[in-house]
Amino acid sequence: MIYKTFKDDKISLLSFGTMRLPLDKYGEIDEKAVLDMVDYAIQHGINYFDTAYPYHSGDSERVIGKALSRYPRDSFLLATKYPGHQISESYNPEEIFEEQLKKCGVEYFDYYLLHNVYENSISVYMDEKWGILDYFREQKKLGRIKHLGFSTHGSIDTMKRFIDYCKDDIEFCQIQLNYLDWTLQSGKEKCELLASAGLPVWVMEPLRGGSLVKLSEKNTALLKSHRPDESPAAWGLRFLQNIPGVTVILSGMSNIKQMIDNVKTLEEDKPLSEAETTLLLGVAETMKNSIPCTACRYCCDGCPKGLDIPKFIAALNELRFSESMFVGMSFDATPPSKMPSACIGCEKCSQICPQSIDIPAALKQLDKKLNALPKWDEVCRQRALEQR
Repeated sequence: MIYKTFKDDKISLLSFGTMRLPLDKYGEIDEKAVLDMVDYAIQHGINYFDTAYPYHSGDSERVIGKALSRYPRDSFLLATKYPGHQISESYNPEEIFEEQLKKCGVEYFDYYLLHNVYENSISVYMDEKWGILDYFREQKKLGRIKHLGFSTHGSIDTMKRFIDYCKDDIEFCQIQLNYLDWTLQSGKEKCELLASAGLPVWVMEPLRGGSLVKLSEKNTALLKSHRPDESPAAWGLRFLQNIPGVTVILSGMSNIKQMIDNVKTLEEDKPLSEAETTLLLGVAETMKNSIPCTACRYCCDGCPKGLDIPKFIAALNELRFSESMFVGMSFDATPPSKMPSACIGCEKCSQICPQSIDIPAALKQLDKKLNALPKWDEVCRQRALEQR
């Protein structure tokens, strides 16, 4: 297993994310399968396990804690997260934290994250009324948290704002990163921001929930012609080896077969060459079906509504590939007057666009897709009901 060093910890590069644990025929976590996967993981050098308060309607923490309880506490690194991103009338970090310790059966967490700091939740995390950062700063002083970080699906501007707010309290950041999102979600720029802030990168969605495993026959054959013995999943993991700062790659493995394949890949250090990286990024371009916006912002200068059109086009490109709820989340804090629906169709933007994009039509398409997405607050409320 490849390992990275962070502070005093030696962390397995491949780590076990527990958001997509195997399920039984009743739709509940298959605890026997999880025990087998944890055993295989530890036997093959994986020592970092990541869970969160909302995963599997709150059951992931209990199950992974139970599985790890069979091993010495100092033989594994356990991470979980505070759900300040969930819609609630109030936030009580102490109550949640004590519950998490109990559910996981531990006295401390090696790594603890403020969960999904994005455009709508950042105000919760920064609200002095809730004292969230103050509380977890104190738990770190008491040794009940060894290292404090945050995860995010937010924009670069939101990340900058939160990093400035946290200053020296935050030690690492977890972002969605893979060879598709290197450009589709500004992954390159996010990594550069974190590097400038001295924060190492924890990777989530390295294979985009499995979508980077199921490539077209043409793209699969292309990759096989260069590395006959490696799977599309292996290419995705190898890509991340090249990125400075990447310390942890969290894979939400749902069965033992996926774990065996990923362990086989990262047992050996075989990063992609420059030519192979270029090849893989070319594969990503064929998958996007993107509108060719270069974010020159000429369209913004004359927009009578002052709309952030490049942001809209980037969101539409993301939704054209995969209708992810996280795209909708990025608009949660946007006032109606600045939403794509505010476009009046004057076409001044299209007239000046160097790429000749029909921008009003694109904004109508985006508005339709956004309205079809599940609302994050509705999802949170449903999960809260399921946990009662």
